Amino acid sequence: MSTAAVAADSLAPRRSHKAEPNLRLVPAPVERTAAPVAVPRKRPRIDGVTTDRMPVRGCSGESLGRRVEERPEPTLRLTRRGRMLLTAVSVLVFGAAVLVLGLRVAGVLEPGPHFTHTVPVQVAPGQTLWSIAESTNPGQDPTIVVEKIAKVNNLATPADITPGQTLQIPIAG
Repeated sequence: MSTAAVAADSLAPRRSHKAEPNLRLVPAPVERTAAPVAVPRKRPRIDGVTTDRMPVRGCSGESLGRRVEERPEPTLRLTRRGRMLLTAVSVLVFGAAVLVLGLRVAGVLEPGPHFTHTVPVQVAPGQTLWSIAESTNPGQDPTIVVEKIAKVNNLATPADITPGQTLQIPIAG
């Protein structure tokens, strides 16, 4: 049954309906042939709200003696073009992730300045690694520069410097 027929059937009050044929037989004029001619009936006219069932032509169902099997809604089905597109997008995303990870491991995308060379600096009285980092690498984060100075000069802590000591200071390029 169609959706409209099911809806009309569920809303209509239960009462017996006699089957009405869709075609009305009208006798043909006698002079031509004696066989009756089928004339289609007009649909009933609807004025306002009605509870009568509307005539519906069915292709299957109980009225034709066939059982209609209920099938579950189909799930997502991909076409060949859809599978190819999904594969291409997956390869691009995976490739981009591998590229970014590879550059990160290689140090190209490492945050912070890239130090190109070092210069020797003699520590003056009252100077700290912080002040040396600010004066030799202006515009860079002093925290990163201080850590790099301590690493290059094998200092356990930034306080392990003495006046007159010569330090190799990395310069960001």
